[in-house]
Amino acid sequence: MQDHIEYHKFRDGLVLRSMLFVPANVDKFVAKAHTRGADAIILDLEDSIALAEKASARTCVTEAATKVSQNGADVFVRINSPLRLGIPDLEAVIGPGIRGILIPKCDGPSHVRLIADAIAELEAERGMDIGSTLLSARIETADAFFKMEKIAKAHPRLAAFGLGSEDFTLSIGVEPSVETLLYPKQCSIIAARAAGVIPLGLVGSGADYTRIDELRETVRKSRQFGFEGSSCIHPAVVPILNEEFNPAQDEIDNARKIIDLFAESIAAGKAAVEIDGKMVDYPIVYRAENLIKKADAIAAKEARMKG
Repeated sequence: MQDHIEYHKFRDGLVLRSMLFVPANVDKFVAKAHTRGADAIILDLEDSIALAEKASARTCVTEAATKVSQNGADVFVRINSPLRLGIPDLEAVIGPGIRGILIPKCDGPSHVRLIADAIAELEAERGMDIGSTLLSARIETADAFFKMEKIAKAHPRLAAFGLGSEDFTLSIGVEPSVETLLYPKQCSIIAARAAGVIPLGLVGSGADYTRIDELRETVRKSRQFGFEGSSCIHPAVVPILNEEFNPAQDEIDNARKIIDLFAESIAAGKAAVEIDGKMVDYPIVYRAENLIKKADAIAAKEARMKG
């Protein structure tokens, strides 16, 4: 059935520079979430919810989704990884107000496909468009690390992919840092790009949000390495993610210049042109086009959130 579903149309225009975690059952956080400016709010049913509160937290999601999305943020829900908890999570939350499901501690491609199939059944039962609920998967164990490429390509419903810093470094027995995480994070970026999905994360750990200048530098470096956004647990981090994962105006202007001058060169029968002392050919132009596409999507997202 999935071969006949145009999954891409549900992913078009998706912007995830900043994804703010909010416990689904904490009213004071839910009430303010829409004011934080995050591209997406992740209503959490996993780590921030005590085991005894799991069942009641599920019942909060539908109402919470309406509140946190009122300024235009997309709503994702982080379900629980054990299936005896994860499936009831899906039963409780799948609906028109939920843009996507975050799969934590993803252990392999079959895990993604199982969740995707369950969502498809629920969408059909509830009269929703099949494929409208996106997936984001997070790798958090040493075992899953070696399955990243297959996980990222496991299902066309998957729109984003990343590696969780804290749980992954715990799994491999090291402290989270740029040095210890650089290689696995680069691998996650390559796996995401190979699958055509959004790479999410930071090259280091974003757990310490009190050192704002250091965090900003980490985010800036993360964009240079290829990440397009990241989740965060504190609203103070949201503006930093939005600013640093947004192409600067001079980058946008330069990209448009490259595209325009290259088009003139092609019209003159030449597939290469010197611009500002640098030789420009197709790969450089494609990079410029990708940057403009990203900038346009961000501008459209921000317009919706302001509107």
